[in-house]
Parts: sequence; structure tokens; C-alpha cells
Amino acid sequence: MGIRIDKTPLFAIAATVFLAAVPAHASGQADPVAALDALSRATADASSGLALARRQIGEGDLLGALATVERVLLNDTRSDEARLLHASLLCRLDDPSGYLIELEDIDEADFSARTWSEATAPCRMGEP
Repeated sequence: MGIRIDKTPLFAIAATVFLAAVPAHASGQADPVAALDALSRATADASSGLALARRQIGEGDLLGALATVERVLLNDTRSDEARLLHASLLCRLDDPSGYLIELEDIDEADFSARTWSEATAPCRMGEP
């Protein structure tokens, strides 16, 4: 029997922080509202939202990627791919307990060995 944590408040907080940060990030944009609309469209479905998050990771923007994945999860709470990426980001951002909580509900068998290994390797590196 495991302890279950309601993640809804965490998602709401993350979304609020993310939305507050976007106008500052989009300052190079002529219209911050248009940038927010584009972001909302990009995260409306899991595949495009995850592609955006992976681009952000490639650019070194782990917090932005975390916020993007959390927006995806708000729209699609059952996306195991998003949850695995979310877990990986939590670990990389020094939240190992969040990482472990997220992994509890994900079945490793649903992923290729390579995908699972890439997502979990950063957290396994510190294991004995």
C-alpha cells in the first residue's frame, strides 16, 4: 500500500508559474498573447507538447520543459510518455522523491528498453 499524493495542486502551481514566466520569455515577441496562444496550441495534444519539451531540453531549458510537460499532463493525465518525461525532468532538477512517485504508476514494459534507460539513467547514476 503506497501513499498517494494528489498532484492537481502541484500542476496548478506549475501552470501559474509557467504562465507568469512566459511573457518575460516572450519579450522578443511582438505579441505575448500570440506567444501564449501558440504555446497552448503546442501543448494541446501530447505528441506536439512532448516535442516542444524535448526541444526545450535540447536547449538546456529544463524548467521550461518541465512546465511544458505539466501542461501536457493537465490535458492528458493518462499519457505515460509524458509521465516518464516528467519523472526524468524531476530527477534532473533534483527532485528524486517526485521522480519516484511518478515512476510508481508507470509500467516499464510499456516502453522500449532504450526509452526507459534514457529516461531513468540520470537518477540511477547516484544509486549504489
